[in-house]
Amino acid sequence: MIHSPQQKRAFITGITGQDGSYLAELLLSKGYLVYGLVRRVAFEDEAHRMPRIAHLLDRIELIPGSLESFPSLYGAIRKTQPDEVYHLAAQSYVSTSFDDEFSTLNANINGTHNMLAACRDLAPQARFYFAATSEMFGRPTQVPQDESTPFLPSSAYGISKVAGFHLTKNYRETYGIFACSGILYNHESPRRGFEFVTRKITSHAAMIKHGVKKQLELGNLDARRDWGHAREYMEAVWAMLQQKQPKDYVICTGRLHSVREFCRTAFERLGLDYREHVVSSDKFFRTDPEQLVGNPALATKDLGWHSRVSFQDLVYEMVDHDLAYYKAK
Repeated sequence: MIHSPQQKRAFITGITGQDGSYLAELLLSKGYLVYGLVRRVAFEDEAHRMPRIAHLLDRIELIPGSLESFPSLYGAIRKTQPDEVYHLAAQSYVSTSFDDEFSTLNANINGTHNMLAACRDLAPQARFYFAATSEMFGRPTQVPQDESTPFLPSSAYGISKVAGFHLTKNYRETYGIFACSGILYNHESPRRGFEFVTRKITSHAAMIKHGVKKQLELGNLDARRDWGHAREYMEAVWAMLQQKQPKDYVICTGRLHSVREFCRTAFERLGLDYREHVVSSDKFFRTDPEQLVGNPALATKDLGWHSRVSFQDLVYEMVDHDLAYYKAK
């Protein structure tokens, strides 16, 4: 990859995911040289394993490696010599973290530790971002939550992210690394995985409209979440690493919406009544915190950031994408 000495270098783990793809686009638009960590197996099947970044492959450089392998991360950081490191990769599906706690804890905690240690040794000047999550609050003691709210994680995923948060904070305080965490609430987009409830809703609504499906089974329709758009959340992530001092931030909309509202909005976009197609099933129920909603005041004050995409516009964008997606099949 040809670059000039003036170009900033960014290294992204999780570049093939929803957040990584939007972040890569943002950094490229700002003139960065972008590197991404990808498992070797992904190179064998790019069409299925890298669809979110297929349009970027001629503008970025992918480095084979694994979060569980310190030597591979060490080699990747040594090769890329990044100015900014965005550690987004994790086992992130909460229900899966209950089923496979060992791999979730291993990948998320050791992977973060490996990344921090490699940066400390080879790129101590690099600014480091850790993708934290509202799941760290678990069943929160205050509403809304902010940067001072205690962590009470209620899943292996949440526990692993609390550990990563404290590892990042420790490296900041002990080694003087510019390292910070973004505590991001649920953020969605047309690039969201099909296993997540929001994409499950919009994809099934589109399939029902096309006559491919007739019914959608979900869990608790009254579960509520603070949902924003992944694209603009990545703008906040980038802004964190541009500050004079490293600091942790809550990134959210500050507004709660229920799964039922999401269904209603998605189906209405297609001229359908969700009540005729959506059923609630006990097999999909899980314990959901009722008041997991954030306060973005600090991000607004320091970063000049606030959520701009409305809930309705987010849902409509996802539905429109899936309607076109299934029409093309």
